[in-house]
Amino acid sequence: MMGVNTSAVDYIEKSKERLMKFGPERMPPTAISTVQPHAVSSSIVEMLGVNVRALTISTACAAGLDAIARATADLRAGKAEIAFAGGTDSSINPLSVACFGSAGLVPKNVTDPRRASRPFDRERAGGLMSEASGVVVLEELTHALSRGATPYLEVTGYGFHTDEIGSEPASGLRLTMSEALANAGRYPADVDYVCAHGPSDSVIDRVETAMIKSVLGSHAYRIPVTSIKGVTGNPMAAAGALEVATCALIMRNGLVPPTANYRFPDPACDLDYVPGQSRIADIRCALINIHGLGGANSSLVVEKVDGA
Repeated sequence: MMGVNTSAVDYIEKSKERLMKFGPERMPPTAISTVQPHAVSSSIVEMLGVNVRALTISTACAAGLDAIARATADLRAGKAEIAFAGGTDSSINPLSVACFGSAGLVPKNVTDPRRASRPFDRERAGGLMSEASGVVVLEELTHALSRGATPYLEVTGYGFHTDEIGSEPASGLRLTMSEALANAGRYPADVDYVCAHGPSDSVIDRVETAMIKSVLGSHAYRIPVTSIKGVTGNPMAAAGALEVATCALIMRNGLVPPTANYRFPDPACDLDYVPGQSRIADIRCALINIHGLGGANSSLVVEKVDGA
């Protein structure tokens, strides 16, 4: 199960240039398969050399998290014992950057690229596009233990919803977080940590903060809320998979990472974003958020496995 934001735009660009320069007779026969959105899943299946079920999901930045949730559902339904799931995107090319720039979704006048992505910071000026891949291995617990694997975490709840009509971007996170907690059988007070979407966007960071407070109430002020995008930038469909991996390492190591580049508090973003340095903490239940262009929102509840 793989999530992607779009097709291979860089290859499409190069193919168009080749077409205009040399004509249709010089197009490589592999172009048609390369530009298909499901090329990632197909390539992985071919590399593994096994007969498997493969599915590609495209829900913008939420795609990787949605793929993990879908694979988890299939495992619970007994359709598989083990799954590879995650997301990937390669978006750094002239066309994509120009489109994001024209929409005002990238920071301008950046003097220090290392500080360009500043989630929840008062001086944030837009998300920073990046490229990444993230894949996790999901399996039924007895299957994992039988092969000697040590589980990092358990996926216990999931919610997905579009933004509320007439509301600001990321408003749908209120519903996804509520749904994910309900599906996990957890109350707001059970949440120890929020791995936020936090793309360093002036609007979305503020709205996500408001949605977290709406769902968790006063408890939102008692727990750490961090975004990894100060380090990773926004890797589109890979973001959710990287956040799941982040929570797995947090639960294993007992260490919450800081929100990188967070220096100047924003009155509208007033939660504990763990500024400066990592923090020792025993995180047993975490809430993961993702928002995507077009109004897609997804949340996942993950929990530490006792005895792991």
